[in-house]
Amino acid sequence: MSLLPLAALFLDFDSYFASVEQHLQPHLRGRPIGVAPVMAETSCCIAASYQAKEFGVKTGTPIREARQLCPSITIVPARPELYVEYHHKLVAAIESCIHVEAVLSIDELWCWLPYNWRESTFLEELGQNIKMAIADQVSPIITCTIGIASNRWLAKMASKMRKPDGILILEQKSLPEALYPLKLSDLTGIGRSMELRLHARGLHSVEQICAASRETLHSIWGGIEGDRFWMNLHGVTLPELETTRRTIGHSHVLPPTMRKPDAALPIAHKLTQKAAIRLRKENLLAGALHLQLRYLHDKQSWAAEMRFEHSNDSLHFSKVLHSLWKKRPWHQAKLLQVGMQLSHLLEQTNYTPSLFSREQPERENLNQALDSIRRKHGQKSIHLGCEQDGMSAAPMRISFTHIPDVESENR
Repeated sequence: MSLLPLAALFLDFDSYFASVEQHLQPHLRGRPIGVAPVMAETSCCIAASYQAKEFGVKTGTPIREARQLCPSITIVPARPELYVEYHHKLVAAIESCIHVEAVLSIDELWCWLPYNWRESTFLEELGQNIKMAIADQVSPIITCTIGIASNRWLAKMASKMRKPDGILILEQKSLPEALYPLKLSDLTGIGRSMELRLHARGLHSVEQICAASRETLHSIWGGIEGDRFWMNLHGVTLPELETTRRTIGHSHVLPPTMRKPDAALPIAHKLTQKAAIRLRKENLLAGALHLQLRYLHDKQSWAAEMRFEHSNDSLHFSKVLHSLWKKRPWHQAKLLQVGMQLSHLLEQTNYTPSLFSREQPERENLNQALDSIRRKHGQKSIHLGCEQDGMSAAPMRISFTHIPDVESENR
């Protein structure tokens, strides 16, 4: 079989949130820092600088534990709007060197390599040019790791193998041996449960999984995902799978001052209205609302869902949320976290309303008017009364796969 050409460049920003903070606050450079969504000891680090990682602090480490692992750590509040702003600056800097094929998350993207850009010496120079463009146009403090291979999956593996601030070109002639130092859990697509299934079939190392047949992996995965994994592992470029959005939702860890039920309810309403605005912006309708609560005492959880005729109406969602809220147990107990999801989504153009639908045409006009006012005068210019006491809470958050629109989500 002929050697597969280098076709994908994967770029991963190093400790992105923490690096942005060190860029903006020079006194934090070279020091261990953790980024927290809420400045409370019950919160956790959503990012850590490499200086903090040397002490064992990582994403998800509770703040109290981070202070024990690294007594000199500085905890800083997350500033999502700035991370989104710098994300766009970084993408623009990369675009000055090569076209960005797709942004995968706030700190990951990939580029397809043109046919005349596939020689390893040229690609090494390209990687250095990208790093220089980031340093010159944005910041020398925000660094990235670049992996290059015959497909996107292998390019991502290459980036994992040279962190931080490295470049690795995985040519097919060096495969699969170059992957052998990795652990099974390092491979994208192998979580804890899949790792156990591989062990049960006698596969305990990357060398063993590389030697396994396509039929074996199909059997272990129980379907075509095993075939896709085998092809990714062997450098085959696969077509991108179309993804369908299943839910739109938000959650918020409550600060100590907002944990009483009367203070938490307006925040739940605000989260719901943020989701409603996103729903309408994407021309979707929802057929269910799911409410999740996590209590402070023993961190017990409770959840409930209500189904309804498909809708995108803000007032309707507020009434549904209020009905679910009244069903919660332990009415006087303090809450640690509130969350909600709109689910059973449907494209508005594919929806045929029921003959018995209660949806009122004037509600659609009202929602359009509210969204128009927000676009013109700012997201905080108008809101429902049920959100009033929560407007200063639940700021924008950044998920692993969704980069927020600052204008629509910073409410």
